[in-house]
Amino acid sequence: MLELPDTGLYRTTTAMPGQEDAFPANVLVYVGQPQNGGVKFLVRPGQNRRNRWFWGEPTTPLRSPTWARTLKSIPPEGFYTLPESVEFENGGRWLKNAIVQLGYNEKAQGILFVAEWKEDADDNALHFSDRGLLIEDRLLERLVWAPILPVRPEAE
Repeated sequence: MLELPDTGLYRTTTAMPGQEDAFPANVLVYVGQPQNGGVKFLVRPGQNRRNRWFWGEPTTPLRSPTWARTLKSIPPEGFYTLPESVEFENGGRWLKNAIVQLGYNEKAQGILFVAEWKEDADDNALHFSDRGLLIEDRLLERLVWAPILPVRPEAE
């Protein structure tokens, strides 16, 4: 049995042999596995909506444990709190424990989007901009998961 990484998000650190154009170094990939337990696969980002990647086709079977060991695991997209305040060069800051949404660019660099509450809105919801702050891995690895529950649309 092949020793392959768990499903989740990764950054490539070297190009995949034989697939250098599809999977170069320093790109975002998702390692997945079919629900039937078939061969694990790799896929690049497809579409980005609401600061989240959605994956699609084509998928590529992951059969090289040697190359798979070069993948760097990165935290899942979602909601976190800041472990420290973030100061901006031109003034302003995000406070420690602020709720942020974590997303990634295609180079697998973390991007944070801070939660905002709109005082004049009719709904009681947090909003996240589509423009975020590119962050270093040092901060990415220290974010604290915020268990915000998704709300599914009600059945009609």
